[in-house]
Amino acid sequence: MSAALTFENVTLGYDRHPAVHHIDTDVPAGSLTAIVGPNGAGKSTLLKGIVGELRPITGRIIAPNPREAIAYLPQSAEVDRSFPLNVKNVVAMGLWREIGAFGGVTRAHEARIAAALHTVGLDGFGKRAIGALSGGQMQRVLFARLLLQDAPLILLDEPFAAVDRRTITDLLAIIRRWQEEGRTVLAVLHDIDEVRRVFPRTMLIARELIAHGDTEEVMTAENLFRARAVGEAFDDHAQLCRRAA
Repeated sequence: MSAALTFENVTLGYDRHPAVHHIDTDVPAGSLTAIVGPNGAGKSTLLKGIVGELRPITGRIIAPNPREAIAYLPQSAEVDRSFPLNVKNVVAMGLWREIGAFGGVTRAHEARIAAALHTVGLDGFGKRAIGALSGGQMQRVLFARLLLQDAPLILLDEPFAAVDRRTITDLLAIIRRWQEEGRTVLAVLHDIDEVRRVFPRTMLIARELIAHGDTEEVMTAENLFRARAVGEAFDDHAQLCRRAA
């Protein structure tokens, strides 16, 4: 199976302080992978490295080129809902590769926006202000935007945080559909039971790669204990380290 992503001795961090280091692994094309680990393990940092928000301190990430081939959903805390936009405006951002920054939305685009809103269960929400939405409704809007991006690689950072159970079920159905279409999906998750139930592959990290592969083989008590121990022992102020031989 070909790789959708390759990490070659990748260290990522801030101000030369590593947040996640010496990652060496491949993500198979068309796979559905959960990224799990303790709080502060570097999960979100890894996604930011993939999309190019962070440049590796060492190593390299081989990702789809152009970067527009990646659809990225950041944590909900990074989305400014005070901005005066309605639902249609936000969903239409998924078309920017086609229409550019100043292009107009055609009738065909309008139909695709409506279809995306229908898929996420938000028929008739186009003119509603995003500031008036619940957390679950906003997450549905962001998934509709992802649908229009039509990217082969999709990155989701805690997509189910503070979201109701019904919305989680509906969004998981969309994620499964993406996999059936041959897209590669990586999702940062905290619900271990959800990971075991839905995601065939898991990447367990704790500032370093603990294990990566079939979920049943990765999510063992031994690996989870090691991840917790490594995460607790990590020095946030450490300088760059040499890779162990």
